[in-house]
Amino acid sequence: MTKIEPLGAVRERVLASLRQDIIAGRLRPGDRLVERELAERFGVSRVPVREAIRALVAEGFVHFESARRTVVRRLTPTDVRELFELREALEVYATGLAATRATPEALAQLRELLDRAAAATEAGDAEAITDVNTRFHDRILALAGNSLLISVMEPVDGRLRWLTRQNEEWPQLLTEHGELYEAIAGGDPERARAHALRHVQANYRSTIRHLFGETTETGREP
Repeated sequence: MTKIEPLGAVRERVLASLRQDIIAGRLRPGDRLVERELAERFGVSRVPVREAIRALVAEGFVHFESARRTVVRRLTPTDVRELFELREALEVYATGLAATRATPEALAQLRELLDRAAAATEAGDAEAITDVNTRFHDRILALAGNSLLISVMEPVDGRLRWLTRQNEEWPQLLTEHGELYEAIAGGDPERARAHALRHVQANYRSTIRHLFGETTETGREP
């Protein structure tokens, strides 16, 4: 007897797949999401597809150009600046906390992620780099030991991953993550916060260059 997948599980499966397609660049800004086509692709009804699209709208990945046309959002310089301002405020603070609270076991896990990032960078695997670098930052957030901080970051986590994918200066990212690791492992919160601040600001500049070019007016740096 064939097991029927619950509607909620179908929705989450479709949502996760579409979200990852956007983050990885398989669905690009301006690409249209058509319910009928997506339902055929996933072998499901249009109901979970419609619900998944609404969730992507709420998460800031797509928007309704009209009642019948839904497309992947085109990020503006303001979108990027605001997301990085939030990232600066929260990640810098979290990194300082992590430097005071990380256990040897937790540091070993962070070191393993850094090693995986090095291997992905050596291979030039963009999707693996994005995934492991995101896990690296997620781990730092977990090391901060502040559940409220995690809950504040959660609604924008997907969009931050999307932005991380735009930065293709991978060797530099690896170097900066190595510096973050050393500062956290050294138990120096001031040094950790300083490295985190420089990392966020460098990532912001790289993302702006990639998305909008060198001459884009971006307002103040986060």
